[in-house]
Amino acid sequence: MIPVDVVLIGRNEGARLVAALTSVMGQARQVIYVDSGSADDSVAEARRAGATVVALDMSKPFTAARARNAGFAALKDPQFVQFIDGDCVLIDGFVQAGHAHLIANPDLGMVTGWRSEIYRDASVFNQLADFEWRRPAGEILTCGGDMMVRAKAFRAIGGFDPAVIAAEDDEFCTRLRKGGWRLERIPREMTRHDADTHRFGQWWTRAVRTGHGFAQVGDLHPDYFVRERRRVLAYALVLPILILVALLIWWPLAVLLSGAYALNYGRTVQGLMRDGLPRTEALCHALFITLSKFPNLIGMATYGLRRRRNAQMRIIEYK
Repeated sequence: MIPVDVVLIGRNEGARLVAALTSVMGQARQVIYVDSGSADDSVAEARRAGATVVALDMSKPFTAARARNAGFAALKDPQFVQFIDGDCVLIDGFVQAGHAHLIANPDLGMVTGWRSEIYRDASVFNQLADFEWRRPAGEILTCGGDMMVRAKAFRAIGGFDPAVIAAEDDEFCTRLRKGGWRLERIPREMTRHDADTHRFGQWWTRAVRTGHGFAQVGDLHPDYFVRERRRVLAYALVLPILILVALLIWWPLAVLLSGAYALNYGRTVQGLMRDGLPRTEALCHALFITLSKFPNLIGMATYGLRRRRNAQMRIIEYK
């Protein structure tokens, strides 16, 4: 068997975890399941499937980064590690393809592939996630949490930062690049994900978490998430303040300023269509992308307040 191990993390994933375990067993030399205080039968299911279980000490704040580090630490002599989340299934063939690509390119610290939604059309929120995952193959700056990492590279940068509660994968990849490693997405299906997002409140909370990631990772790496943070501040803070001031001074100016949202929406629709999204979906997706700046701002402000108060960085769960 090729020397690839799997670290799978989860919390209360239920049937999704069973599917994830089924997909990885037999594809890896070692399978580690890291549980973060599940109240369901996740631990029993993992043991039944033959995985080694690591239960996190929940007296400390849980983060996905901390769970992945714990999984890596439990491996025996790892060489290449496939990380996946407990709401994903691993596609047959990716382990072999990823391993071969890393062997052929010793300067690569990590490879990833394509993730897609199992139930893409179950909701517009699942569609948004599916489109978010689909990015061009080739050399990349960062990726999501599903990735195959060279153990040497993982050790060299000290693994994931356990204090980062969102976008911990972006932060990890940024340090990999700064450590001299290249990152690449190969043109292969890697995982299928079950976002299970059907309510507006779930989407909103996920967008709050994203904003927290923009701020925290941007604080650690000021050269990253620059455009994202500027857009949030422009459309969710500066522009609303200008519109309110204009309403007090001369209301037609407020109407003119409000047109900036329409222009931004229109540009987003055109961009989504250029990237291959059908027009009807692009019109809908663009609405949520435009609106997302407001929960993003809440997330950024939440991080700022936590940092100022020296408070613990606790996760923001959306499902």
